[in-house]
Amino acid sequence: MTSRFTASRRITVKVRTRSSAIIGTICLVASLALTTASADEPAAPRQAAKIALKNVAKAQNPTAGAAGPGGTVWIAERAGTVRTLDDQGLGDPVLDISDETTTDGERGLLGIAFDKDFAHFYISFTDLEGTSTVDEFAVRDGKLQPDTRRTVLTQSQPYSNHNGGDIKFGPDGYLYIALGDGGSGGDPHGNGQNLDTLLGKLLRIDPSGGEPYAIPPDNPFVDDPNAKDEIWAYGLRNPWRFSFDAATGDLLIGDVGQNDWEEIDWAPADSKGGENYGWSQMEGTHPFRGGTEPANHVPPVHEYDRTNLGCSVTGGYVYRGDAIPDLKGQYVFSDYCDGTIRSLQIENGKVTGANDLGVNGGEVISFVQGGDGELYALAIGGTVSRIDPA
Repeated sequence: MTSRFTASRRITVKVRTRSSAIIGTICLVASLALTTASADEPAAPRQAAKIALKNVAKAQNPTAGAAGPGGTVWIAERAGTVRTLDDQGLGDPVLDISDETTTDGERGLLGIAFDKDFAHFYISFTDLEGTSTVDEFAVRDGKLQPDTRRTVLTQSQPYSNHNGGDIKFGPDGYLYIALGDGGSGGDPHGNGQNLDTLLGKLLRIDPSGGEPYAIPPDNPFVDDPNAKDEIWAYGLRNPWRFSFDAATGDLLIGDVGQNDWEEIDWAPADSKGGENYGWSQMEGTHPFRGGTEPANHVPPVHEYDRTNLGCSVTGGYVYRGDAIPDLKGQYVFSDYCDGTIRSLQIENGKVTGANDLGVNGGEVISFVQGGDGELYALAIGGTVSRIDPA
């Protein structure tokens, strides 16, 4: 596996090491040429939108972001700081936990999220022992209240890579948490298919419904004594970035592959959960090391191989802004090693077109969706770019 910060996020990058996917230099993002697009891609996708990347700020190893109160955009930096973006660039840190986290491997401050009313702010990070941790802060008048901080969820990690770490609130108001399979390579502990661990899963919890959280009663495994109640979906290797379509509620996950295939998984807004995305029996649509495809395997909506420059998919968002009409409704993503910004046209869970948007964002580690639906691309080297019309 590759490391995102090293080309690890699966990011062990081809020449670096994917094991550092988000860490080292958090490498993630795959260069997918139309020729490496999903087999389901039609022969004549519609003409690609014309875009440009406008550099709006410089950050210190930015890893994640979120739309904040008052139309702001908040940016997380890997070492443990959070800063707000405005017309003048990034302001002073509004949060600094750099003395509580480590950036070994693919670790660090990996995700941030607000609840729908901007009443609470959540951070996802690896602590000094490497434990994945989600903490909550109350927010008043757009400002964090440090004395309200509490830990919502923790998960020990056997290795320093494949930590996942992305967090998002879904349209249902619940908090979704992505955790990788625990690391090393090839899922040595079989966590992806094991329902008795949170590793290799997408979780769904209600942080305001209990102490430290409640389990939504309609989670798919609440009545299974052999499964963790928090699990929403499983069979994931390193779901570095995932998002919900702001218009439809559909879920899209960029899951970093092992050596050969990067994949994007999709689930409709009316899904009841329980999807098995196949890892480590499958890598994309391909059996992994002689694995047997599970009967309930949900194949990716899109995959690409590494015959070109890609090494670690960086999942993005379905574009719902107004600045680029030709891009509206398309899923925008990239790859940590390739850096090309690409898009997929998806209809009813099928890719109907794949586009190279003709710009390169560098080592794209993450995307951010502003409250107005416009998108930003974060490069681990520090560039914060807005995706504008060309």
